[in-house]
Amino acid sequence: MHIFTYRPPSIPWLDIRYKDRDIIVINKPSGLLSNPGRSPDTHDTAITRLQQRYPEAILIHRLDCDTSGIMIFARTKKAESHLKTQFQNRQAKKVYIAEVQGHMQALEGKVNFALGPNPDTPPFQMLSETGKAALTYFRVLEQRTNTTLMELKPHTGRTHQLRVHMLALGHPILGDEFYADKATINASKRLNLHAQSLTITHPYTQVEMTFFSQHPF
Repeated sequence: MHIFTYRPPSIPWLDIRYKDRDIIVINKPSGLLSNPGRSPDTHDTAITRLQQRYPEAILIHRLDCDTSGIMIFARTKKAESHLKTQFQNRQAKKVYIAEVQGHMQALEGKVNFALGPNPDTPPFQMLSETGKAALTYFRVLEQRTNTTLMELKPHTGRTHQLRVHMLALGHPILGDEFYADKATINASKRLNLHAQSLTITHPYTQVEMTFFSQHPF
């Protein structure tokens, strides 16, 4: 069983990259939950930190605790509805950067394996013929000594999709304590997965906007 010990980082406490009357965009650090769980120990999260300064902030989407990068929040109910519709209709464009174990043979391609929960070890996910469709596009950015830097574009937004899809290709993400072997986990002090950019249509101006946070790998 995977034991989750929550130690949220205090620096940066809140890295705001953009805000206006309708939305707020932050760069979430690795190790910080997007929103609280059932345990009182998980109250310190991205949304609760943001609401200390902006009580009206509304969660739109989530990043895994160990994943860093761009997150967007709404400041009004109208903006919330508009943004959530974009995510549900797969109109929001997301680009992730990952460092994976080993060298990828294909320089680009797609992973189209359905995913479902592993009944024996929740919240782990697994390849499942009866699961939900999951599609990830990938491109090699750099071949390093023992690893590969990848650009990942998820078309769907399934739980742990990028982690499980990279594992299915035989190249788990460095620092992935859920799915990787011990050597791959120990190869990094954190999960090497970063939400580098997010493109949405602004809920008020209707102008397409892209928010960017350079990956730290």
